[in-house]
Amino acid sequence: MKKITSLTSFVAAVLLLVSCAATPTPKAQDEYTFTKYVSGIEVPWGMDWLSTGELLVTDRSGILYVVKDGEIVSSFTNALDDIYAERQGGFLDVQAHPNHAENGWIYFSYSSNSGDGEGANTAIVRAKLGLNGLEEVETLYKATPNSTRGAHYGSRIEFGTDGTLYFTIGDRGNRDVNPQSLSIDGGKVYRINDDGSIPVDNPFVGQEGAIEAVYSYGHRNQQGMERHPITGKMWAHEHGPRGGDELNIIEPGKNYGWPVISYGINYNGTPFAEDSVREGMEQPIQYWVPSIAPSGMAFVTSDKYPEWKGHLLVGSLKFGMVELLRLDGDRVVSREEVLQGIGRVRSLKQGPDGYIYVGVTGQGIFRVEGV
Repeated sequence: MKKITSLTSFVAAVLLLVSCAATPTPKAQDEYTFTKYVSGIEVPWGMDWLSTGELLVTDRSGILYVVKDGEIVSSFTNALDDIYAERQGGFLDVQAHPNHAENGWIYFSYSSNSGDGEGANTAIVRAKLGLNGLEEVETLYKATPNSTRGAHYGSRIEFGTDGTLYFTIGDRGNRDVNPQSLSIDGGKVYRINDDGSIPVDNPFVGQEGAIEAVYSYGHRNQQGMERHPITGKMWAHEHGPRGGDELNIIEPGKNYGWPVISYGINYNGTPFAEDSVREGMEQPIQYWVPSIAPSGMAFVTSDKYPEWKGHLLVGSLKFGMVELLRLDGDRVVSREEVLQGIGRVRSLKQGPDGYIYVGVTGQGIFRVEGV
């Protein structure tokens, strides 16, 4: 069992100098610890619970794990035959249908090499879990064109309060074309019905040349998305380049600015964005400079964490920690590192038992518990 420690004075001072949009307020979180829940999963990219109680975990390599009471009870290699597990691609997110108990549907996102052209692009499928793996697989959306660029698949998925499915696709490393074009996949949040059809109230339905599944655009690479437990709105964070990671509230038809506006710079230190603010483009409710490389996020609603309840947890790939964003409505009012030294966080989820679960590259899944 590993104890959560407070920020050192050095880190606190650095964060105070570089923070944007909210002031970090370090605080000891001695009430909570994190313990290993399940081992043997190398890159636990996504996880969700079935109505029958099992935890499904996707490993980016293409393996689907079924976990029960902290033990892997079954696993299926090459769970889908067109998974393109290269660089940032592979078997990515998973979400059980809200009515899984009645219909058995499970939804997955992954990088797929199906279709024309070399490489891959993001696909959304639904399937049912059988004794020998996934059955009745249906492709609901496949982004085009395929690309050999191995980055920025996005790939978080989340159901809305109305039963529609939201998913993200990153700009696929083509920032100069994809994010600002409504006729090209990439750099967007999408919304479809649970059968893959297009909701009639999507913002670009009927617009000539537009992809009707698009819900918002101007994004870079969104690897965290969660529905707000009170408002029902989708919140999503995305990777910036060198600085400029963002947290946004996703609104229909809105342009979030990438790459025209950004708080980041190129990895070589040179500027690229035209500005950080522009009329007609949305501002993030939080941005990080320097980047924390966010992945996974979870609103805390559980009574098991009275110090965190009502606020938002965001994982960091870069710093091997989880950050707590304290909220006042739609505003971020402070930031705290609350799970330090946990490792390269890939996924975050509050389980049906009220516990927070954290997927960590090379280690498996941790559960956050009281002392």
